[in-house]
Amino acid sequence: MEIKKSPKADLQNRKGLFLEIGLVISLLLVVAAFKYAPDEYRIEAIEQEAVIVEEEIVEITRNELKPPAPPKKIEIQVFNDILDIVTNDTEVKTDISFDEFMDGLDMDVNYVVMEEEEIEEDTPIIKAEKMPTFQGGDLMKFREWVQKRLRYPQIAQENGISGRVTLSFVIERDGSLTNIEVLQTPDRSLSEEAIRVLKTSPKWEPGKQRNQPVRVKYTLPVAFQIRN
Repeated sequence: MEIKKSPKADLQNRKGLFLEIGLVISLLLVVAAFKYAPDEYRIEAIEQEAVIVEEEIVEITRNELKPPAPPKKIEIQVFNDILDIVTNDTEVKTDISFDEFMDGLDMDVNYVVMEEEEIEEDTPIIKAEKMPTFQGGDLMKFREWVQKRLRYPQIAQENGISGRVTLSFVIERDGSLTNIEVLQTPDRSLSEEAIRVLKTSPKWEPGKQRNQPVRVKYTLPVAFQIRN
């Protein structure tokens, strides 16, 4: 069955008209929307009055540092009429008399005459200008003399004691031998024998210093040896 349409009832023919009507309505709505402004969206300009407070400006003062005052010059006046400066070779005279100070003072002046005393040096010396001599020889001559006169102590020989005894002594101004001291010994019996021999020594020729007899100190080693 064929459907028949009426040209008046076909809406496709009026499509352009409807589009133009829609555009006009849309434009009117947009214009109306721009003109519509509700009260709550209105911005009222509020004038704010700014209060300007004037402040007084106080100037800042600075204490200026003043330079220190220069030191004051002190002038000292020298009275030339009181102090008279003279050279060392100038004779100074004064009118002051010392007689009034001497009244009533009886002074006895006793002069003491100092007599020179000859001081003798008692400390023995080790080295003199002229050393003492023994029977025309020196210390080695005296040592040989001592060694020949030693008698080996029996007790030391039985116990096999031997060694060297070191002695010191002084040759006096008269040539005698004094101040015998034991410096080192392996046994008392050996040192006693050595002392015994030194005490029997004859006099020496004394030593001299500036042509004057002096005391001279010697050190002498004495050997004790057991011979088989």
